[in-house]
Amino acid sequence: METGKSNGIITLPIMSRNARHTLGKVRVDFIIIKPILGYSCDMRSSFCKYWKPRTPLDVGHRGAGNSTTTAKMAKIRENTVASLKSAANHGAAFVEFDVHLSKDHVPVIYHDLTCCISMKKKVNAASVELFEIPVKDLSYDQLQLLKLAHVTALKLQDHSDPNDDECSVSDNQPFPSLHSVLEAVPEDVGFNIEIKWICQEKSGKWDGNLSTYFDMNIFLDIILKTLLENAGGRRIVFSSFDADICTMVRLKQNRYPILFLTQGQSEIYPELMDLRSRSTPFAVSFAQFENILGINVHTEDLLRNPRYIQEAKSKGLVIFCWGDDTNDPENRKLMREYGIDGLIYDRIYDWNPEQPNIFKVEQMERLKKELPAEMLRNCLCPPVNDYMCNGANCTSDDIHMEINGVANHHPA
Repeated sequence: METGKSNGIITLPIMSRNARHTLGKVRVDFIIIKPILGYSCDMRSSFCKYWKPRTPLDVGHRGAGNSTTTAKMAKIRENTVASLKSAANHGAAFVEFDVHLSKDHVPVIYHDLTCCISMKKKVNAASVELFEIPVKDLSYDQLQLLKLAHVTALKLQDHSDPNDDECSVSDNQPFPSLHSVLEAVPEDVGFNIEIKWICQEKSGKWDGNLSTYFDMNIFLDIILKTLLENAGGRRIVFSSFDADICTMVRLKQNRYPILFLTQGQSEIYPELMDLRSRSTPFAVSFAQFENILGINVHTEDLLRNPRYIQEAKSKGLVIFCWGDDTNDPENRKLMREYGIDGLIYDRIYDWNPEQPNIFKVEQMERLKKELPAEMLRNCLCPPVNDYMCNGANCTSDDIHMEINGVANHHPA
């Protein structure tokens, strides 16, 4: 066992009595979970297993949608502040995005584990060559300054990026920090944060060809502390394809829930090594055993086996769905009828007009019940603002709102 390592495999020989003959080997997978360094957990707020029953939630995939690898790509660069805001403006209850760390341990928003650097050749300055490099090997400043491209550009003869012209605008910059996204996106919009980690395929191949990564405890502590200290009252749901990540997040803190991501049986993606990631029933059992909120299943598997939805819910689990199949409105209709809790899909702006999300609507309904009708009639403030009333006719009272409703109501 490697000293100080948070997770891995120990293999020990089974020896015969004379200690000279090896009869076999024992292989043990292990994880070591440590408390978050410098952070004290308490019970002031705990939502690890809390989920309010409501109509299925719309979740903006990578914000406004996949802009790199799907058949119909989003018109806004994925995983940027602009993309997240666009989904929020069109009624997304949550926006989904991926978080991992730069070389200098800054949590950044980006989907893939690798990206491409544009490099000019010495002989022909006009010729550009792309070099694939792990995101973890670039500092945050380098990610902001270098001319970068998505790995799909390696397959194209034309290496120009259609989003280059937009990158000068800060909200369209790739690799925004998690901290900047927390500040830029309205707090009433929930975050479904996929914690990015290397996955191994059944064939033995590793995601991004990365067989080694950060120490899991250090990696999670940085991301979790950023959120615990800066997220305020925002709704946050984590997710991850790595089962150990899910276990660690559940035990390291008690404020935010996590969903285990699984692709189930898929004809689109290669099988993963971990059986829990390629079998929805095993994913359900794992989520139950680790007492996490629920699972996030590939829609392809749910369309084939819709009974999985009610099976998961009967065991007290929340279930989301993801994948290109969810982009089809007919499939979304089916998922809603089957009782799904959340739908992650692209280009929410194609289906919804600009509108407040369900959380804002619920807040306004609570206001109508809690506040006198005369006060609501006199209020000149927009009905879908943050409900911090500053209108001239509202000076008789100060109304202070928390993320979940009326916190207090007292004379000015």
